[in-house]
Amino acid sequence: MSYTAPLSDYEFLIHNVAGLSAITATDRFGDADRDVVSAILNEAGKMCRDVLEPLRRVGDLNPAVLENGVVRTSPGFGDGWQAIAEGGWVGMSSNPEFGGMGLPMAVTTAVNEMMSAACLSLQIAPLMTQGQIEALEHHASDDLKALYLPKLISGEWVGTMNLTEPQAGSDVGALSSRAEPNGDGTYAVTGQKIFISWGDNDFTDNVCHLVLARLPDAAPGTKGISLFLVPRNLPDEDGAAGVANTLKVVSLEHKLGLHGSPTCVMQYDGAKGWLVGEPHKGMAAMFTMMNNARLGVGGQGVGVAEGAYQHALAYAKDRKQGRSAPTGTILDHADVRRMLMEMRADTFAARAILLACAGAIDMGHATGDANWVARAAFLTPIAKTFGTETGIRVAETGVQVHGGMGFIEETGAAQFYRDVRVTAIYEGTSGIQAMDLVGRKMMDGGEAAARLLDEIEDHAEQARATLPELAEPVWEATESLRETTEWLVAQGDMNDRFAGALPYLRAFARVLGAHYHLVAALAEPEGARAKLARFYIHALLPQYSGLLVQAQNGAADLFALSADDLAA
Repeated sequence: MSYTAPLSDYEFLIHNVAGLSAITATDRFGDADRDVVSAILNEAGKMCRDVLEPLRRVGDLNPAVLENGVVRTSPGFGDGWQAIAEGGWVGMSSNPEFGGMGLPMAVTTAVNEMMSAACLSLQIAPLMTQGQIEALEHHASDDLKALYLPKLISGEWVGTMNLTEPQAGSDVGALSSRAEPNGDGTYAVTGQKIFISWGDNDFTDNVCHLVLARLPDAAPGTKGISLFLVPRNLPDEDGAAGVANTLKVVSLEHKLGLHGSPTCVMQYDGAKGWLVGEPHKGMAAMFTMMNNARLGVGGQGVGVAEGAYQHALAYAKDRKQGRSAPTGTILDHADVRRMLMEMRADTFAARAILLACAGAIDMGHATGDANWVARAAFLTPIAKTFGTETGIRVAETGVQVHGGMGFIEETGAAQFYRDVRVTAIYEGTSGIQAMDLVGRKMMDGGEAAARLLDEIEDHAEQARATLPELAEPVWEATESLRETTEWLVAQGDMNDRFAGALPYLRAFARVLGAHYHLVAALAEPEGARAKLARFYIHALLPQYSGLLVQAQNGAADLFALSADDLAA
Protein backbone atom coordinates (compact mmCIF):
# COMPACT_ATOMS: atom_id res chain seq x y z
CA MET A 1 0.00 0.00 0.00
CA SER A 2 1.30 3.47 -0.87
CA TYR A 3 0.58 6.62 1.10
CA THR A 4 -1.57 9.36 -0.45
CA ALA A 5 -1.52 12.78 1.19
CA PRO A 6 -5.06 13.91 2.21
CA LEU A 7 -4.76 17.14 0.23
CA SER A 8 -8.46 18.03 0.38
CA ASP A 9 -8.38 17.95 4.20
CA TYR A 10 -5.26 20.10 4.34
CA GLU A 11 -6.66 22.69 1.95
CA PHE A 12 -10.03 22.78 3.69
CA LEU A 13 -8.54 23.18 7.16
CA ILE A 14 -5.86 25.68 6.16
CA HIS A 15 -8.58 27.90 4.69
CA ASN A 16 -11.44 27.30 7.12
CA VAL A 17 -9.68 26.64 10.44
CA ALA A 18 -6.16 28.07 10.23
CA GLY A 19 -7.65 31.13 8.49
CA LEU A 20 -5.46 31.53 5.41
CA SER A 21 -7.32 34.61 4.19
CA ALA A 22 -6.52 36.49 7.40
CA ILE A 23 -2.94 35.23 7.36
CA THR A 24 -2.35 36.33 3.77
CA ALA A 25 -3.96 39.70 4.50
CA THR A 26 -0.88 40.52 6.59
CA ASP A 27 2.25 42.04 5.09
CA ARG A 28 4.38 39.12 6.26
CA PHE A 29 2.47 36.39 4.41
CA GLY A 30 0.86 38.28 1.54
CA ASP A 31 2.41 36.08 -1.15
CA ALA A 32 1.09 32.77 0.22
CA ASP A 33 -2.21 32.84 -1.67
CA ARG A 34 -4.54 29.91 -2.33
CA ASP A 35 -2.86 28.85 -5.58
CA VAL A 36 0.63 28.96 -4.06
CA VAL A 37 -0.44 26.88 -1.06
CA SER A 38 -2.21 24.34 -3.27
CA ALA A 39 0.85 23.93 -5.50
CA ILE A 40 3.15 23.48 -2.50
CA LEU A 41 0.91 20.86 -0.90
CA ASN A 42 0.65 18.94 -4.18
CA GLU A 43 4.40 18.86 -4.72
CA ALA A 44 5.06 17.83 -1.12
CA GLY A 45 2.47 15.07 -1.42
CA LYS A 46 4.20 13.65 -4.50
CA MET A 47 7.60 13.69 -2.78
CA CYS A 48 6.18 11.93 0.28
CA ARG A 49 4.43 9.28 -1.81
CA ASP A 50 7.21 8.58 -4.29
CA VAL A 51 10.39 9.08 -2.24
CA LEU A 52 9.73 8.94 1.51
CA GLU A 53 6.99 6.33 1.91
CA PRO A 54 9.08 3.50 0.37
CA LEU A 55 11.73 4.20 3.04
CA ARG A 56 9.46 3.61 6.04
CA ARG A 57 9.72 -0.17 6.03
CA VAL A 58 13.36 -0.08 4.90
CA GLY A 59 14.29 1.94 7.97
CA ASP A 60 12.39 -0.41 10.26
CA LEU A 61 14.08 -3.54 8.93
CA ASN A 62 17.53 -1.98 8.43
CA PRO A 63 18.22 0.21 11.47
CA ALA A 64 20.91 2.84 11.71
CA VAL A 65 24.13 1.41 13.19
CA LEU A 66 27.31 2.79 14.75
CA GLU A 67 30.46 1.60 13.00
CA ASN A 68 33.89 2.77 14.14
CA GLY A 69 32.41 5.95 15.59
CA VAL A 70 30.37 6.76 12.47
CA VAL A 71 26.58 6.45 12.23
CA ARG A 72 25.59 4.48 9.13
CA THR A 73 22.02 5.32 8.24
CA SER A 74 19.36 3.08 6.71
CA PRO A 75 19.58 2.38 2.96
CA GLY A 76 18.03 5.16 0.90
CA PHE A 77 17.79 7.66 3.74
CA GLY A 78 20.50 9.82 2.20
CA ASP A 79 18.50 10.06 -1.01
CA GLY A 80 15.38 10.81 0.99
CA TRP A 81 17.16 13.64 2.83
CA GLN A 82 18.42 14.99 -0.49
CA ALA A 83 14.84 15.12 -1.82
CA ILE A 84 13.72 16.99 1.30
CA ALA A 85 16.63 19.43 1.05
CA GLU A 86 16.38 20.07 -2.69
CA GLY A 87 12.64 20.63 -2.44
CA GLY A 88 13.20 23.40 0.11
CA TRP A 89 11.11 21.53 2.68
CA VAL A 90 13.54 22.19 5.54
CA GLY A 91 13.32 25.98 5.36
CA MET A 92 9.68 26.45 4.47
CA SER A 93 8.94 28.97 7.24
CA SER A 94 12.49 30.27 7.60
CA ASN A 95 13.68 33.80 6.91
CA PRO A 96 14.10 34.45 3.16
CA GLU A 97 17.18 36.55 4.00
CA PHE A 98 19.02 33.26 4.65
CA GLY A 99 17.37 31.19 1.91
CA GLY A 100 14.05 30.23 3.51
CA MET A 101 10.64 30.42 1.85
CA GLY A 102 9.01 32.55 4.55
CA LEU A 103 5.79 30.53 4.33
CA PRO A 104 3.13 30.41 7.05
CA MET A 105 3.62 27.83 9.78
CA ALA A 106 0.24 26.37 8.81
CA VAL A 107 1.69 25.26 5.47
CA THR A 108 4.89 23.95 7.05
CA THR A 109 2.82 22.03 9.60
CA ALA A 110 0.81 20.32 6.86
CA VAL A 111 3.94 19.30 4.94
CA ASN A 112 5.65 18.06 8.11
CA GLU A 113 2.62 15.95 8.85
CA MET A 114 2.78 14.43 5.36
CA MET A 115 6.43 13.54 5.83
CA SER A 116 5.61 11.96 9.21
CA ALA A 117 2.96 9.77 7.63
CA ALA A 118 5.34 8.68 4.89
CA CYS A 119 8.48 8.02 6.98
CA LEU A 120 8.54 9.24 10.57
CA SER A 121 12.10 8.05 11.23
CA LEU A 122 13.50 10.38 8.57
CA GLN A 123 11.07 13.26 9.20
CA ILE A 124 12.54 13.80 12.65
CA ALA A 125 15.72 15.17 11.03
CA PRO A 126 14.13 18.14 9.20
CA LEU A 127 11.86 18.82 12.19
CA MET A 128 14.83 19.12 14.58
CA THR A 129 16.64 21.30 12.03
CA GLN A 130 13.63 23.61 11.70
CA GLY A 131 13.53 24.05 15.45
CA GLN A 132 17.23 24.90 15.54
CA ILE A 133 16.78 27.39 12.71
CA GLU A 134 14.05 29.18 14.64
CA ALA A 135 16.13 29.28 17.83
CA LEU A 136 19.09 30.77 15.94
CA GLU A 137 16.90 33.28 14.12
CA HIS A 138 15.62 34.60 17.45
CA HIS A 139 18.68 34.35 19.69
CA ALA A 140 21.99 33.91 17.82
CA SER A 141 24.50 36.64 16.98
CA ASP A 142 24.56 38.04 13.47
CA ASP A 143 27.81 36.20 12.74
CA LEU A 144 26.36 32.84 13.78
CA LYS A 145 23.22 33.48 11.75
CA ALA A 146 25.19 34.37 8.64
CA LEU A 147 27.33 31.23 8.88
CA TYR A 148 24.87 28.58 10.03
CA LEU A 149 21.39 29.53 8.83
CA PRO A 150 22.00 29.21 5.06
CA LYS A 151 23.60 25.78 5.56
CA LEU A 152 20.79 24.53 7.80
CA ILE A 153 18.03 25.93 5.60
CA SER A 154 19.53 24.40 2.47
CA GLY A 155 19.85 21.01 4.14
CA GLU A 156 23.63 20.91 3.68
CA TRP A 157 23.88 20.72 7.46
CA VAL A 158 21.42 19.27 9.96
CA GLY A 159 20.54 20.41 13.50
CA THR A 160 19.85 18.67 16.81
CA MET A 161 18.71 19.54 20.33
CA ASN A 162 20.74 18.35 23.37
CA LEU A 163 18.88 18.69 26.69
CA THR A 164 18.60 15.38 28.47
CA GLU A 165 21.34 13.83 30.61
CA PRO A 166 21.40 10.45 32.38
CA GLN A 167 20.56 12.05 35.75
CA ALA A 168 18.37 14.85 34.34
CA GLY A 169 15.31 13.83 32.35
CA SER A 170 12.32 16.14 32.52
CA ASP A 171 14.10 17.99 35.34
CA VAL A 172 16.39 19.94 33.01
CA GLY A 173 17.61 22.07 35.90
CA ALA A 174 19.54 19.06 37.22
CA LEU A 175 21.89 18.93 34.23
CA SER A 176 25.63 19.05 34.90
CA SER A 177 27.28 19.65 31.51
CA ARG A 178 29.66 22.59 31.75
CA ALA A 179 31.12 25.23 29.45
CA GLU A 180 34.46 26.93 30.14
CA PRO A 181 35.43 30.17 28.33
CA ASN A 182 38.32 29.70 25.92
CA GLY A 183 39.28 33.36 26.06
CA ASP A 184 38.53 33.98 22.37
CA GLY A 185 34.75 34.21 22.52
CA THR A 186 34.27 30.47 22.24
CA TYR A 187 33.65 27.89 24.96
CA ALA A 188 34.84 24.37 25.79
CA VAL A 189 31.75 22.23 26.34
CA THR A 190 32.05 19.02 28.36
CA GLY A 191 29.36 16.54 29.35
CA GLN A 192 27.17 13.69 28.20
CA LYS A 193 23.72 13.93 26.62
CA ILE A 194 21.25 11.13 25.95
CA PHE A 195 18.21 10.61 23.69
CA ILE A 196 19.67 12.80 20.93
CA SER A 197 17.63 12.21 17.78
CA TRP A 198 19.76 12.23 14.63
CA GLY A 199 22.88 13.00 16.67
CA ASP A 200 24.92 11.97 13.62
CA ASN A 201 24.47 10.81 10.03
CA ASP A 202 26.51 9.88 6.96
CA PHE A 203 24.74 12.07 4.42
CA THR A 204 25.26 15.71 5.47
CA ASP A 205 28.51 17.67 5.66
CA ASN A 206 27.91 18.71 9.25
CA VAL A 207 25.71 18.13 12.29
CA CYS A 208 25.07 21.19 14.45
CA HIS A 209 24.18 20.57 18.09
CA LEU A 210 22.38 23.01 20.36
CA VAL A 211 23.64 22.04 23.81
CA LEU A 212 22.50 23.18 27.25
CA ALA A 213 25.40 23.59 29.72
CA ARG A 214 26.49 25.62 32.73
CA LEU A 215 29.04 28.43 32.81
CA PRO A 216 31.46 28.53 35.77
CA ASP A 217 29.45 31.25 37.55
CA ALA A 218 26.08 29.60 36.91
CA ALA A 219 23.38 29.57 39.56
CA PRO A 220 21.73 26.25 40.48
CA GLY A 221 18.66 25.07 38.61
CA THR A 222 17.28 26.30 35.32
CA LYS A 223 18.36 29.90 35.98
CA GLY A 224 22.00 28.88 35.55
CA ILE A 225 21.70 27.20 32.16
CA SER A 226 23.20 28.61 28.95
CA LEU A 227 22.82 27.47 25.34
CA PHE A 228 25.71 26.68 22.99
CA LEU A 229 26.01 25.84 19.31
CA VAL A 230 28.50 22.98 19.01
CA PRO A 231 29.15 21.65 15.48
CA ARG A 232 30.42 18.16 14.71
CA ASN A 233 32.94 19.75 12.33
CA LEU A 234 34.42 23.20 12.92
CA PRO A 235 33.74 25.55 9.99
CA ASP A 236 36.87 26.71 8.15
CA GLU A 237 37.61 30.22 6.86
CA ASP A 238 35.35 29.63 3.85
CA GLY A 239 32.44 28.45 6.01
CA ALA A 240 32.76 24.82 4.94
CA ALA A 241 32.73 21.92 7.42
CA GLY A 242 36.37 21.54 8.50
CA VAL A 243 38.19 19.48 11.10
CA ALA A 244 36.35 17.31 13.57
CA ASN A 245 35.33 18.80 16.90
CA THR A 246 36.03 16.95 20.16
CA LEU A 247 32.67 15.22 20.44
CA LYS A 248 31.47 11.74 19.54
CA VAL A 249 28.57 9.34 19.48
CA VAL A 250 29.11 6.87 22.31
CA SER A 251 26.29 4.50 21.37
CA LEU A 252 22.89 4.18 19.73
CA GLU A 253 19.80 3.26 21.71
CA HIS A 254 17.90 0.05 20.91
CA LYS A 255 14.27 1.15 20.69
CA LEU A 256 10.71 -0.11 20.42
CA GLY A 257 10.35 1.69 17.10
CA LEU A 258 11.81 4.45 14.94
CA HIS A 259 14.65 2.11 14.03
CA GLY A 260 15.71 4.25 11.08
CA SER A 261 16.26 7.27 13.32
CA PRO A 262 19.56 7.08 15.23
CA THR A 263 19.00 8.03 18.87
CA CYS A 264 22.44 8.85 20.19
CA VAL A 265 24.33 9.07 23.45
CA MET A 266 26.61 12.09 22.85
CA GLN A 267 29.89 12.79 24.61
CA TYR A 268 31.43 16.29 24.59
CA ASP A 269 35.07 16.53 25.68
CA GLY A 270 35.97 20.21 25.70
CA ALA A 271 34.23 20.60 22.33
CA LYS A 272 34.37 24.10 20.89
CA GLY A 273 31.03 25.91 20.98
CA TRP A 274 29.53 29.35 20.63
CA LEU A 275 27.09 30.97 23.06
CA VAL A 276 23.57 31.42 21.70
CA GLY A 277 21.68 34.25 23.38
CA GLU A 278 22.58 35.71 26.76
CA PRO A 279 24.57 33.87 29.44
CA HIS A 280 22.32 31.94 31.87
CA LYS A 281 19.30 32.49 29.54
CA GLY A 282 19.61 29.21 27.73
CA MET A 283 16.21 27.84 28.69
CA ALA A 284 14.42 30.80 27.11
CA ALA A 285 16.36 30.28 23.89
CA MET A 286 15.86 26.52 23.92
CA PHE A 287 12.13 26.90 24.53
CA THR A 288 11.90 28.67 21.17
CA MET A 289 13.07 25.42 19.63
CA MET A 290 11.02 23.24 21.95
CA ASN A 291 7.73 25.04 21.24
CA ASN A 292 8.37 24.61 17.53
CA ALA A 293 9.14 20.96 18.13
CA ARG A 294 6.02 20.40 20.27
CA LEU A 295 3.77 21.54 17.45
CA GLY A 296 5.81 19.40 15.07
CA VAL A 297 5.58 16.33 17.30
CA GLY A 298 1.81 16.77 17.47
CA GLY A 299 1.94 16.66 13.69
CA GLN A 300 4.00 13.49 13.83
CA GLY A 301 1.19 11.85 15.76
CA VAL A 302 -1.43 13.03 13.29
CA GLY A 303 0.71 11.94 10.35
CA VAL A 304 1.15 8.42 11.72
CA ALA A 305 -2.60 8.30 12.43
CA GLU A 306 -3.24 9.10 8.77
CA GLY A 307 -0.77 6.47 7.60
CA ALA A 308 -2.20 3.82 9.94
CA TYR A 309 -5.76 4.67 8.86
CA GLN A 310 -4.95 4.37 5.17
CA HIS A 311 -3.15 1.08 5.84
CA ALA A 312 -6.08 -0.34 7.82
CA LEU A 313 -8.68 0.85 5.31
CA ALA A 314 -6.83 -0.78 2.42
CA TYR A 315 -6.70 -4.06 4.36
CA ALA A 316 -10.39 -3.89 5.31
CA LYS A 317 -11.40 -3.30 1.69
CA ASP A 318 -9.45 -6.36 0.60
CA ARG A 319 -9.93 -8.88 3.44
CA LYS A 320 -12.82 -11.27 2.76
CA GLN A 321 -14.40 -12.78 5.86
CA GLY A 322 -17.76 -14.46 6.43
CA ARG A 323 -20.86 -13.78 4.34
CA SER A 324 -21.02 -10.05 4.70
CA ALA A 325 -22.52 -7.80 2.03
CA PRO A 326 -22.37 -5.77 -0.13
CA THR A 327 -18.57 -5.90 -0.60
CA GLY A 328 -17.95 -9.32 0.85
CA THR A 329 -15.09 -7.94 2.94
CA ILE A 330 -14.68 -7.05 6.60
CA LEU A 331 -15.53 -3.46 5.64
CA ASP A 332 -19.17 -4.55 5.88
CA HIS A 333 -18.88 -5.53 9.55
CA ALA A 334 -20.30 -2.95 11.94
CA ASP A 335 -17.42 -3.17 14.40
CA VAL A 336 -14.83 -2.70 11.66
CA ARG A 337 -16.80 0.32 10.45
CA ARG A 338 -16.81 1.66 14.03
CA MET A 339 -13.06 1.37 14.25
CA LEU A 340 -12.45 3.00 10.88
CA MET A 341 -14.89 5.82 11.61
CA GLU A 342 -13.21 6.51 14.96
CA MET A 343 -9.82 6.51 13.27
CA ARG A 344 -10.87 8.94 10.57
CA ALA A 345 -12.94 11.24 12.80
CA ASP A 346 -10.23 11.56 15.43
CA THR A 347 -7.51 12.12 12.82
CA PHE A 348 -9.53 14.97 11.31
CA ALA A 349 -10.11 16.51 14.75
CA ALA A 350 -6.44 16.29 15.71
CA ARG A 351 -5.36 17.74 12.35
CA ALA A 352 -7.80 20.63 12.78
CA ILE A 353 -6.45 21.46 16.27
CA LEU A 354 -2.91 21.26 14.93
CA LEU A 355 -3.61 23.69 12.07
CA ALA A 356 -5.62 26.02 14.29
CA CYS A 357 -2.55 26.27 16.52
CA ALA A 358 -0.28 26.86 13.53
CA GLY A 359 -2.63 29.56 12.23
CA ALA A 360 -2.56 31.31 15.60
CA ILE A 361 1.26 31.21 15.53
CA ASP A 362 1.20 32.81 12.09
CA MET A 363 -1.18 35.57 13.17
CA GLY A 364 0.88 36.21 16.29
CA HIS A 365 4.08 36.50 14.27
CA ALA A 366 2.50 38.66 11.59
CA THR A 367 0.54 41.06 13.81
CA GLY A 368 2.18 40.94 17.23
CA ASP A 369 -1.34 40.86 18.71
CA ALA A 370 -1.11 39.57 22.29
CA ASN A 371 -4.37 37.64 21.98
CA TRP A 372 -3.04 35.63 19.02
CA VAL A 373 0.20 34.94 20.88
CA ALA A 374 -1.79 33.74 23.90
CA ARG A 375 -4.03 31.60 21.66
CA ALA A 376 -1.01 29.89 20.11
CA ALA A 377 0.55 29.27 23.53
CA PHE A 378 -2.70 27.84 24.89
CA LEU A 379 -3.28 25.51 21.95
CA THR A 380 0.29 24.17 21.78
CA PRO A 381 0.05 21.63 24.66
CA ILE A 382 -3.38 20.53 23.42
CA ALA A 383 -2.16 20.09 19.84
CA LYS A 384 0.90 18.17 21.01
CA THR A 385 -0.93 15.87 23.40
CA PHE A 386 -4.09 15.19 21.42
CA GLY A 387 -2.09 14.79 18.21
CA THR A 388 0.27 12.23 19.69
CA GLU A 389 -2.36 10.34 21.67
CA THR A 390 -4.55 10.21 18.56
CA GLY A 391 -1.61 8.76 16.66
CA ILE A 392 -1.12 6.07 19.30
CA ARG A 393 -4.84 5.26 19.55
CA VAL A 394 -5.36 5.14 15.79
CA ALA A 395 -2.23 3.05 15.18
CA GLU A 396 -3.32 0.58 17.86
CA THR A 397 -6.78 0.39 16.33
CA GLY A 398 -5.15 -0.22 12.97
CA VAL A 399 -3.54 -3.37 14.40
CA GLN A 400 -7.00 -4.45 15.62
CA VAL A 401 -8.56 -3.92 12.19
CA HIS A 402 -5.98 -6.35 10.80
CA GLY A 403 -6.95 -8.91 13.42
CA GLY A 404 -4.34 -11.63 13.93
CA MET A 405 -2.40 -10.36 10.94
CA GLY A 406 -1.92 -7.05 12.73
CA PHE A 407 0.30 -8.88 15.23
CA ILE A 408 2.38 -10.28 12.40
CA GLU A 409 5.17 -7.95 11.39
CA GLU A 410 4.97 -8.65 7.66
CA THR A 411 1.74 -6.64 7.32
CA GLY A 412 3.45 -3.48 8.54
CA ALA A 413 0.53 -2.51 10.80
CA ALA A 414 2.55 -2.89 13.99
CA GLN A 415 5.28 -0.51 12.83
CA PHE A 416 2.93 2.47 12.95
CA TYR A 417 2.20 1.74 16.60
CA ARG A 418 5.83 1.08 17.54
CA ASP A 419 7.04 4.22 15.78
CA VAL A 420 4.44 6.62 17.17
CA ARG A 421 4.48 5.49 20.80
CA VAL A 422 7.39 7.75 21.78
CA THR A 423 5.71 10.91 20.51
CA ALA A 424 3.66 11.15 23.71
CA ILE A 425 6.94 11.06 25.66
CA TYR A 426 9.55 13.18 23.91
CA GLU A 427 9.41 16.99 23.74
CA GLY A 428 7.47 16.89 27.01
CA THR A 429 5.25 14.00 28.10
CA SER A 430 1.48 14.22 27.95
CA GLY A 431 1.42 14.81 31.70
CA ILE A 432 3.90 17.68 31.46
CA GLN A 433 1.89 19.24 28.64
CA ALA A 434 -1.28 19.01 30.70
CA MET A 435 0.36 20.57 33.77
CA ASP A 436 1.63 23.37 31.54
CA LEU A 437 -1.92 23.92 30.29
CA VAL A 438 -3.54 24.23 33.72
CA GLY A 439 -0.52 25.96 35.25
CA ARG A 440 1.51 28.37 33.16
CA LYS A 441 -1.14 28.76 30.46
CA MET A 442 -3.74 29.76 33.05
CA MET A 443 -1.66 32.35 34.83
CA ASP A 444 -3.88 34.85 32.99
CA GLY A 445 -6.82 33.72 35.14
CA GLY A 446 -8.19 31.62 32.29
CA GLU A 447 -8.68 34.54 29.88
CA ALA A 448 -7.16 32.81 26.84
CA ALA A 449 -9.33 29.74 27.49
CA ALA A 450 -12.43 31.91 27.96
CA ARG A 451 -11.91 33.74 24.65
CA LEU A 452 -11.64 30.43 22.83
CA LEU A 453 -14.73 29.04 24.54
CA ASP A 454 -16.66 32.20 23.66
CA GLU A 455 -15.84 31.67 19.98
CA ILE A 456 -16.93 28.03 20.08
CA GLU A 457 -20.24 28.89 21.73
CA ASP A 458 -20.90 31.79 19.34
CA HIS A 459 -20.29 29.50 16.39
CA ALA A 460 -22.58 26.83 17.83
CA GLU A 461 -25.31 29.46 18.32
CA GLN A 462 -25.05 30.42 14.67
CA ALA A 463 -25.10 26.77 13.60
CA ARG A 464 -28.35 26.06 15.43
CA ALA A 465 -30.40 27.38 12.51
CA THR A 466 -28.81 24.95 10.04
CA LEU A 467 -27.65 21.92 12.05
CA PRO A 468 -29.39 22.04 15.44
CA GLU A 469 -28.79 18.35 16.19
CA LEU A 470 -25.03 18.97 16.00
CA ALA A 471 -24.84 22.52 17.30
CA GLU A 472 -26.70 21.86 20.56
CA PRO A 473 -24.38 19.16 21.93
CA VAL A 474 -21.34 21.26 21.02
CA TRP A 475 -22.78 24.26 22.89
CA GLU A 476 -23.64 22.15 25.94
CA ALA A 477 -20.20 20.54 26.06
CA THR A 478 -18.54 23.95 25.79
CA GLU A 479 -20.56 25.33 28.68
CA SER A 480 -19.59 22.36 30.86
CA LEU A 481 -15.95 22.86 29.86
CA ARG A 482 -16.23 26.53 30.85
CA GLU A 483 -17.49 25.59 34.32
CA THR A 484 -14.58 23.20 34.85
CA THR A 485 -12.12 25.79 33.60
CA GLU A 486 -13.41 28.27 36.16
CA TRP A 487 -13.16 25.59 38.86
CA LEU A 488 -9.52 24.88 37.96
CA VAL A 489 -8.57 28.56 37.98
CA ALA A 490 -10.08 28.90 41.45
CA GLN A 491 -7.96 26.09 42.92
CA GLY A 492 -5.20 27.47 45.13
CA ASP A 493 -3.54 24.07 45.54
CA MET A 494 -1.69 23.38 42.29
CA ASN A 495 -1.64 19.67 43.06
CA ASP A 496 -5.43 19.64 42.77
CA ARG A 497 -5.09 21.24 39.35
CA PHE A 498 -2.35 18.83 38.29
CA ALA A 499 -4.32 15.78 39.43
CA GLY A 500 -7.01 16.48 36.85
CA ALA A 501 -4.82 18.19 34.25
CA LEU A 502 -4.67 15.41 31.67
CA PRO A 503 -8.42 14.59 31.74
CA TYR A 504 -9.08 18.33 31.43
CA LEU A 505 -6.78 18.63 28.41
CA ARG A 506 -8.41 15.62 26.78
CA ALA A 507 -11.87 17.07 27.39
CA PHE A 508 -10.80 20.40 25.89
CA ALA A 509 -9.47 18.57 22.84
CA ARG A 510 -12.75 16.64 22.50
CA VAL A 511 -14.71 19.90 22.47
CA LEU A 512 -12.31 21.58 20.07
CA GLY A 513 -12.56 18.58 17.78
CA ALA A 514 -16.35 18.80 17.83
CA HIS A 515 -16.18 22.51 17.05
CA TYR A 516 -13.98 21.97 14.00
CA HIS A 517 -16.13 19.07 12.82
CA LEU A 518 -19.11 21.43 13.08
CA VAL A 519 -17.24 23.98 10.98
CA ALA A 520 -16.73 21.29 8.35
CA ALA A 521 -20.36 20.17 8.49
CA LEU A 522 -21.62 23.70 7.95
CA ALA A 523 -19.38 24.08 4.91
CA GLU A 524 -20.76 20.86 3.37
CA PRO A 525 -24.13 20.11 5.08
CA GLU A 526 -24.97 17.24 2.75
CA GLY A 527 -21.47 15.96 2.11
CA ALA A 528 -19.08 13.43 3.62
CA ARG A 529 -17.66 15.97 6.11
CA ALA A 530 -21.10 16.45 7.67
CA LYS A 531 -21.59 12.69 7.98
CA LEU A 532 -18.22 12.36 9.68
CA ALA A 533 -19.09 15.27 11.98
CA ARG A 534 -22.32 13.57 13.03
CA PHE A 535 -20.40 10.47 13.99
CA TYR A 536 -17.80 12.41 15.98
CA ILE A 537 -20.31 14.61 17.81
CA HIS A 538 -22.70 11.76 18.62
CA ALA A 539 -20.18 9.00 19.36
CA LEU A 540 -16.94 10.62 20.55
CA LEU A 541 -17.79 14.07 21.95
CA PRO A 542 -19.79 12.60 24.90
CA GLN A 543 -16.50 11.38 26.38
CA TYR A 544 -15.94 14.94 27.61
CA SER A 545 -18.45 14.47 30.44
CA GLY A 546 -16.56 11.72 32.26
CA LEU A 547 -13.26 13.49 31.63
CA LEU A 548 -14.52 16.67 33.29
CA VAL A 549 -15.64 14.68 36.34
CA GLN A 550 -12.07 13.36 36.64
CA ALA A 551 -10.68 16.85 36.16
CA GLN A 552 -12.50 18.08 39.27
CA ASN A 553 -11.72 15.16 41.57
CA GLY A 554 -8.68 16.83 43.10
CA ALA A 555 -5.56 15.12 44.37
CA ALA A 556 -6.79 13.49 47.59
CA ASP A 557 -7.74 10.13 46.08
CA LEU A 558 -4.49 9.91 44.10
CA PHE A 559 -2.43 10.17 47.28
CA ALA A 560 -4.74 8.16 49.55
CA LEU A 561 -2.50 5.08 49.34
CA SER A 562 0.94 5.25 50.90
CA ALA A 563 4.02 3.92 49.12
CA ASP A 564 3.70 0.75 51.20
CA ASP A 565 0.01 0.43 50.32
CA LEU A 566 0.86 0.65 46.62
CA ALA A 567 3.37 -2.17 47.01
CA ALA A 568 1.07 -4.40 49.06
